[in-house]
Amino acid sequence: MACSLDFIEFVSSQIATAGTVRCRKMFGGYIVYVDEKPVVLVCDDIPYIKEHEAIKSMMSSAERGFPFKGAKEHYILDVSKSDFAVNVVKALVEVLPYPKSRKKNK
Repeated sequence: MACSLDFIEFVSSQIATAGTVRCRKMFGGYIVYVDEKPVVLVCDDIPYIKEHEAIKSMMSSAERGFPFKGAKEHYILDVSKSDFAVNVVKALVEVLPYPKSRKKNK
């Protein structure tokens, strides 16, 4: 699941106009957040996005794959086409929830 930092920077730059982009290393891969929502999962230098009704028509011809063993199938986002990637990411940002807070109550 290892990823190169160069590829993470490339993904981030390709979708930069979709919103505020930040990355977080997780289990050898990365999660790319846009406007604080986890949108892209990058494993082995492959950007995956959740299959969602909001992007179904845009991603109808996209490749699919499993980011890691036991994961659900995801779309593979073609980030080489920046305008396309930005449109897909923006559509996902509109419909995906914010992550739940992991703060523990005392």
